[in-house]
Amino acid sequence: MTKEYSSSVKHIPRRIQLALPAKITGIVFWGMVLVGLLLAFIILQVKEKDLAYEYEVNSILFAYDIENILEHREEVKDLGSSFEEMFLHAKDKFRIEAISFDYDGKRYQFGEFNSSQERISHQFRIHDASENETYQLVELFVYMPSLKLALSDLRKKILLYIGSMVFIFGLVLQQILQKVLSRPFLNMVDTAESFAEGDSDIRFNEQRLDEFGYLAKFINRALDSIMHQQHELENSRKALFAEKERAEVTLHSIIDGVITTSESGRIKYMNPVAERLTGWSNGKAYEVPLNKVIKFVHEESGKRISNPLVKCLAENSVENLISHAALIRSDGETVPIEASAAPMRNDEGEIIGAVMVLQDVSQARRLTKQLSYQASHDALTGLYNRRMFEEYLQAALLNVQEEDRHHALCYIDLDQFKVVNDTCGHMAGDELLRQLAVLLHGCIREVDTLARLGGDEFGVLLENCPISQASIVADKIRQTVKDFRFVWQDKSFEIGASIGVVNINADNVDMASIMSAADVACYTAKDMGRNRIHIYEPTDAALAERHGQMHWATRIVDALENNQLVLFRQPEIALDPDYQTEHYEILVRIRDDDVLISPDSFIPAAERYNLMSKIDRWVIRTVFKYMSHGCCQGHGRSVTSINLSGTSLADESLLEFIKSKQQAYGINLEDICFEITETAAISNLVRATQFMKELKKEGCQFALDDFGSGLSSFAYLKNLPVDYIKIDGGFVVDMVSDPIDRAMVEAIISVGHVMQIKTIAEWVENEATLEILRDIGVDFVQGYHVGRPEEVTSADMDSHMVST
Repeated sequence: MTKEYSSSVKHIPRRIQLALPAKITGIVFWGMVLVGLLLAFIILQVKEKDLAYEYEVNSILFAYDIENILEHREEVKDLGSSFEEMFLHAKDKFRIEAISFDYDGKRYQFGEFNSSQERISHQFRIHDASENETYQLVELFVYMPSLKLALSDLRKKILLYIGSMVFIFGLVLQQILQKVLSRPFLNMVDTAESFAEGDSDIRFNEQRLDEFGYLAKFINRALDSIMHQQHELENSRKALFAEKERAEVTLHSIIDGVITTSESGRIKYMNPVAERLTGWSNGKAYEVPLNKVIKFVHEESGKRISNPLVKCLAENSVENLISHAALIRSDGETVPIEASAAPMRNDEGEIIGAVMVLQDVSQARRLTKQLSYQASHDALTGLYNRRMFEEYLQAALLNVQEEDRHHALCYIDLDQFKVVNDTCGHMAGDELLRQLAVLLHGCIREVDTLARLGGDEFGVLLENCPISQASIVADKIRQTVKDFRFVWQDKSFEIGASIGVVNINADNVDMASIMSAADVACYTAKDMGRNRIHIYEPTDAALAERHGQMHWATRIVDALENNQLVLFRQPEIALDPDYQTEHYEILVRIRDDDVLISPDSFIPAAERYNLMSKIDRWVIRTVFKYMSHGCCQGHGRSVTSINLSGTSLADESLLEFIKSKQQAYGINLEDICFEITETAAISNLVRATQFMKELKKEGCQFALDDFGSGLSSFAYLKNLPVDYIKIDGGFVVDMVSDPIDRAMVEAIISVGHVMQIKTIAEWVENEATLEILRDIGVDFVQGYHVGRPEEVTSADMDSHMVST
């Protein structure tokens, strides 16, 4: 930061300090004297004329006053007193020293007379009162102060005033010049001396808005240029030194090994990392040929690899070491390494050597191997995961196509695994899977591939194994798992395995089809009683059914996404003529183009693949929406029944879903009846009871569907808070001809009446059945004889809105 010098300099001789301001002051002083004299002369000339004019005007005004008194003399008692009084008044007003005039033979004189006075005379005629048309001439002499004396006094005053002003201005001018001229000049001299004595930060004051400031800017710019050049030279010297230090520190600090060589390939420098990697010290390796210190080999094969620095010097290019290279240390150990070499050139572009950078990639390669292992293996069991299993399967399929070989795939699903998880927790389940992984390995060959495909699902790829031998291996696996006893704390568990086996040959080389067939075969084994194997055959009826269900699962998802589900409602007719409330049951179908698909076709698949909960929620949301617009209901008050599956009943979030949709659409839950099958209610008795109690608080009603199909229907009935019993249609449809069915229906109706639960008879298909039901006291009937299902659409909603 520069500084500006502005203090007074006392050691400069006085004559230097005052010479220039004194000269300028003298010139200006005498010039102002001449101007002052000329100005005084002009002022005096003007003042003389003004004073003479003033005397003339004042005397005329006074003469007018005298004339006025004489014109009105008859009204004046004493002329002399009036004249005297007027004179005294005019003496101060008009600067009159004396007056004299004659009137009517009498002289009037007032004031003091002297020879230096200016006399001014005025004549005027006064009308004579004694004679008509006669006038008396009056001559008035007015004596004013001497004009010469007045001008003399004025001249003295003007000269004194101008002289004082010129003198004071001269003094002020000298001080101003001293400040604005002499001091800045002396400051610049002193600044120059200070800079010459070594104060390089000092600068001339360039804040002044005059020539000194303008000159200071140019001088300062020259000084800055000089100092900038000096600083650049100094900075360059420091930068070169710092760069040298930084390069050395950097080479010592970086995590890579750096080796520099001469153009002949002899080592000139090795940083500490390079010393550690090679086992050579910098001093020991100096001037040693690089090939003697650095030796590369392939990490896996151990073959020697050429040094990239040799090619770098020969071809004047940057070279990289090939992949999977290792460096042989001086102690014989190998270090996984990556290396590159680049030529070093001088200012003329000539090669003066080369630099090699070595990077220890031991940890990176270990991490790569670990990531590769994790990407291909199951973290819990250490077996191959599904992705790696599919890669092996794909390779086997290529082998089948090219060499016409036969392989087999076993899809294993554990039985009773959920029992272990639910009873002892997931830690026990994880330990069971680890033990089974070891157990399964003992059942297959080394060339076979074992993988964990999912939670409790395993896959085995048996290469070069015909289906007959594969069935033997699969049965061996099944028996081994069955004989195994898993012990956790004080509990012991027997585990089973359901296994699906698929033959892989030239006619079956699609991986997706093979995996799907294995999955179907496995679950067919489960459906046939578990703990067994099932070999896939395209003509197998059970497999065909399973394939159909898989197909329906896809179609159900598409129907949900594409809004292909449609609602129907079927009336439940009250046999009491006085009962006014209408009852309807909501039924769901799938519309595929113009074809309606009944629930019997897709509901089993939906239950098998856990899609019923989605269907139930769609139905609840859609029914509530339609009800908010008046659809799904009759003309008066009506109750709408919605079926709930066992899956939905086990869903803890369903209750909140129903409440949220009720609030969203603003419907009355007293108009809703949920139908729950007897089987679903019994299998989830605690959950079903709690669910029903919570919704009954909101006004919902409940019906127990398919009642009588279970073995303990009446035993569970008293524990469920239901409002309706829907008698299983299997008892109703044949009750006209089968007395046992009629007795069952009568028993159910009797129990319902005792418990004050209304009964509904399904599958009423003819008038005879209707009459029997009316005789034995059923409350409601439902069937094609009393009312067929009718579709409920958004058009119904629109028409209802128009009508209302």
